[in-house]
Amino acid sequence: MEEKLMELQAYLKHNPEMKKKFIESRNADDPVAAFCTLAKACGYELTPGELFAIGEEYTSNLLKSVNGGATYPFEGWDDWYEDFFAALIWG
Repeated sequence: MEEKLMELQAYLKHNPEMKKKFIESRNADDPVAAFCTLAKACGYELTPGELFAIGEEYTSNLLKSVNGGATYPFEGWDDWYEDFFAALIWG
């Protein structure tokens, strides 16, 4: 799933009009649904559930990969939706 977001970011770097629409989608009544609709228009199928599950899956895999699991729990997981926009705007 992370690959889709990275590919979408690369696509948007070369399409400033669509990039602007993605940034503006953050002001929608349902910004995540608007994001997924725009992603689909660009050829990337994403659902809100998939988008939020990315960070949880990544963190879960980290916990499992350290000699059977980490010795302490994480406070939370990364928000790939917010990270996507940080990279899009500032990257």
